[in-house]
Amino acid sequence: MVLGWRRSRRKKIAEVEELVTPNHFLCPISLQLMKDPVALSTGISYDRESIERWFDEGNYTCPVTNQIVTNFNPIPNHTLRIMIQEWCVVNQQRGIQRIPTPRVPVTPDEVQELAHLLHLKVSTLRRQGCLELVQKIEKWGAESERNKRCMMENGVPFALASAFDAFANDSIERNVDLLHNILCSLNSMFPLELEALQHLGSQASLRCMVWFLRHQDLSGKEKSIVALKELLSFGDHHHVEALAQIEGLNQLLVEFLNQRIFSPTITRASLAVVWYMVSSSSPSSEKMRLKFVELGLVSRVLDILIDSERSICEKGLAVFDSLCSCQEGRERAYSNALTIPLLVKKMLRVSALGTDYSVCAIWKLCKFGEEMAVVEALQVGVFEKLLLVLQVGCGDKTKEKATELLKLLNPYRAGVECIDSDFKNLKRSI
Repeated sequence: MVLGWRRSRRKKIAEVEELVTPNHFLCPISLQLMKDPVALSTGISYDRESIERWFDEGNYTCPVTNQIVTNFNPIPNHTLRIMIQEWCVVNQQRGIQRIPTPRVPVTPDEVQELAHLLHLKVSTLRRQGCLELVQKIEKWGAESERNKRCMMENGVPFALASAFDAFANDSIERNVDLLHNILCSLNSMFPLELEALQHLGSQASLRCMVWFLRHQDLSGKEKSIVALKELLSFGDHHHVEALAQIEGLNQLLVEFLNQRIFSPTITRASLAVVWYMVSSSSPSSEKMRLKFVELGLVSRVLDILIDSERSICEKGLAVFDSLCSCQEGRERAYSNALTIPLLVKKMLRVSALGTDYSVCAIWKLCKFGEEMAVVEALQVGVFEKLLLVLQVGCGDKTKEKATELLKLLNPYRAGVECIDSDFKNLKRSI
């Protein structure tokens, strides 16, 4: 009986080992079972994802025959796909899963026709017709990354941005559902081209996004703040000026930096938006810094820096450095017990850019501030950290500031005892 069980087990193992995938079912590029086989004009079939990646990398030949390919839209090989699916079904008991029938990807002509139709609907403000088209765009984008790329390359982002501008200018409350759907679709297509950005940066669009920040649910707030971040990342100070004119935006951004209420996505994007607003070349940046300081942003950022992830810390350090550019910001920083210990602690612990911001902020506090800031920085080990920063390497500007800081700190070293820079026992400022 035992011998019979062993023979049966060996037989099953042998059956598994004998299962060999037919060569013509394998993609010549990936050597994996093809999920969506397509044929080139050369007659060779490949898995769609593999051959599209091959073309995206700048290749113009058939990988097998090395012939020049003139048509980069491969034809679905339905016969081969059905054969592969039938083979999978036959071998299901051996652990082979059936390959689902792939959706046919959209073509550039289909996308261009939809974008043109959307422009026509927008011109007459036909809300229901636009909503149906936007939902179709969302459906296409959810099906595959290829569809999303095809839409991005064939005018869909511009059509969506112009629709958002038009319906926001018409009425936010009446078109709120449509505007939310448009903003969701745009979020999946960043970064946008210049023409689309012009519509997204219009006064009506900006006011609509700020309205979403006030009145929408968490998802709507996330889409709006991410859209504002992407818009400001292009460095157009006119967008900063326009946002500065919208009443109450400063308070909203400070509220969003409360991590205990909102999501990391909102925190990260809010810090980026604040940084673009307080560090741009626009005339209103200095006023914005003062406004944010008055709203308690210095303490809020310090609280964020205590235990946030690296990407959030880096953006927080960037904002804090900008706030320290004004006297009012430095005064708020001096009054907070977390300031110097946190800045020193974050050096060489977040990122190279985070270290740059930390050094720059400490430089501002020590050079333009009180003598106590110099003493406290020495007590928590800034001198040794600066030497290490210079040793491991940094940018020219950071190197210059670190060197100047060392010269500034050196006269005080003899009379200052270095203490543990841990700040676990310090309480949050709010």
